[in-house]
Amino acid sequence: MYQSIITEIDDGVGILTLNRPTRHNALDETLINEITAGLQDLETNPRVHLVVLSSVGKSFCAGADISWLKRETSNTLEENLRDARNLGRLMTTLNNLRKPTIGRIQGPTFGSGVGLVACCDIAIATYDAQFALSDVKLGIIPAVVSPFIMAAVGERFVRRYTLSAERFSAAEAYRIGLVHEVVPDETELDQALIEIVDSLLKNGPQAMAECKSLVRDLSARPIDDDIIEEAAQRMARVRSSAEGREGLTAFIEKRKPNWIA
Repeated sequence: MYQSIITEIDDGVGILTLNRPTRHNALDETLINEITAGLQDLETNPRVHLVVLSSVGKSFCAGADISWLKRETSNTLEENLRDARNLGRLMTTLNNLRKPTIGRIQGPTFGSGVGLVACCDIAIATYDAQFALSDVKLGIIPAVVSPFIMAAVGERFVRRYTLSAERFSAAEAYRIGLVHEVVPDETELDQALIEIVDSLLKNGPQAMAECKSLVRDLSARPIDDDIIEEAAQRMARVRSSAEGREGLTAFIEKRKPNWIA
């Protein structure tokens, strides 16, 4: 079905794997469109409760494929705009996915690959992962991914790393908030992933979707009467839902809620 990705479902976990190891999982038009379609398929599949974004090979994602960039130099403005919009659609799809997303990051992660990490709800990286936003070295800018990276790490760090184009370590990515956890190697990476997955699978699926919507809609807004009223409306609505009632009842009755097998 796909040329450049692999999708699978394992006990409620949808796994989307970038599968261009010989190209360091660099993005071209095919990979961009396939990741978008794969995410949409996993989002609509009722058997999937959360999504893991992973990759094979030495790199997580080396940014834009050089061969693709070469073709872009001869494209018209309209063709470049089309491709930029497709990249934006990918980032928006991942960022706004209703189901929780976890990034499994190993090896180099550059350019748009950093955008993929920023769009994941949770990101775990190995110590040897490296990151860079090196577009300015090529005379271009990371415009489409910048809003998502800025939401993850803040304006000050985006200023530094988009202007300097320097590489930074997994430890620095952790310090600035791009990744949530750093582990020694891929064995530990998978163990950390299992622990987070186990935690997420215990939670109400609709409640997690509501939390994602809550954070997205209320972030960066001033705390005033309107936002408190909106939050109160959301809390009451979710508590009154079938899942909310089931969760509270299960807690009181000291049993597992019906979303846990």
